[in-house]
Amino acid sequence: MTSATFRTAWYDALYGPEGFYRRERPAAHFRTSVHASPLFGQALARLAHRLDLHEVVDLGAGSGELGEVLRAEGLSVLDIELGDELPDALAGLVVANELLDNVPCEVVEWDDDGAPRQLLSDLSPGPVVEGNDREWLERWWPGEAGDRAEVGITRDEFWASVVSRLTPGSLAVAIDYGHLKSDRPGYGTVTGFRNGRECDPVPDGSCDITAHVALDSLGGSIVRQRDALRSLGVSATRPSLDLAQTEPLRYLSELSSAGEAAELLAPSGLGAFGWVWTATDADTVRRASRALSA
Repeated sequence: MTSATFRTAWYDALYGPEGFYRRERPAAHFRTSVHASPLFGQALARLAHRLDLHEVVDLGAGSGELGEVLRAEGLSVLDIELGDELPDALAGLVVANELLDNVPCEVVEWDDDGAPRQLLSDLSPGPVVEGNDREWLERWWPGEAGDRAEVGITRDEFWASVVSRLTPGSLAVAIDYGHLKSDRPGYGTVTGFRNGRECDPVPDGSCDITAHVALDSLGGSIVRQRDALRSLGVSATRPSLDLAQTEPLRYLSELSSAGEAAELLAPSGLGAFGWVWTATDADTVRRASRALSA
C-alpha cells in the first residue's frame, strides 16, 4: 500500500477528525503577534481607519483575540476559521495573520540525480515531482541534490481565492514568517510546536505542524512587520526616567508598552515577518502604500 504524501498526512494531523486543531487551543502551543501585545491589533485598526475601512475580516481567527482588540477600536469584525467556506465577497481590511503557514503543502527533496521527489508521510522519498508542482519549484524554489523545499502552490491558490473576492476599496494582508527567492533555506522549514516548544513535525495529531511561506510567490507588495508597525505608530522608545518621578503609574504603563513593542519589532523575531498586501483599485494601493511606508 502506497504511503500518503506528507501534505495529506499534515492536513489530517491538523484538521482531520482527531486533528490537532480539533482538540487543542493553538494559543497554548505557540505565541503570535496577537498574543504578544494588543499594540498589534491596534496598529491594524489604525490601518483600517486610515483607509476609511470600517470592517475587518479575520481569516484564521483562532480564539478571537485579534477580533476583541479590533472591536474595541470601533471596527466591525467577521471571524472566519481556516476550513470555513469563504463568502463570495470580502469587504474592508482582510487579515490573515499566521494563517498561510498552516496551509499544508507538498514537501520535496532533490535526489542524488538532482530530481525533486515528493516526500511521503514518514519523510521517505516518493515519486518524482511533475506538472504544476515542478513548474512552481523551477520558478520559485529551484534546488539541487540534497536540498529540501515546500511547494507553495496551495498557499498561492488559497491567497488568490481571497484576493479574487475583494470588493472595490478593500485591502488584503497576509502576515507570516517567510522567505524570498533570494534567501530560500536550503533544507526547508517544516517543523512542529507543542507546549510552546519546537518539536519534530510528526503528522500524528500530537503537535502543530507549520512551514514558512514563500512570500514572493503570493503576488502583491511586501513589507517587513517592523517597518509596517512603525509606520502605523508602534514604537519601542522607552519613556523618560523623569516621568517615573512625576507620574510613576504612567511611566510603568509606557515602559510595559515599550517592551511589548520591542517584541513585535524585533528584527530576528516577529519584526522579520512579512506583510504581503494587495488591493483591487489604484486609489487603495496608493493609500495603503503611504500607510505602510516608513
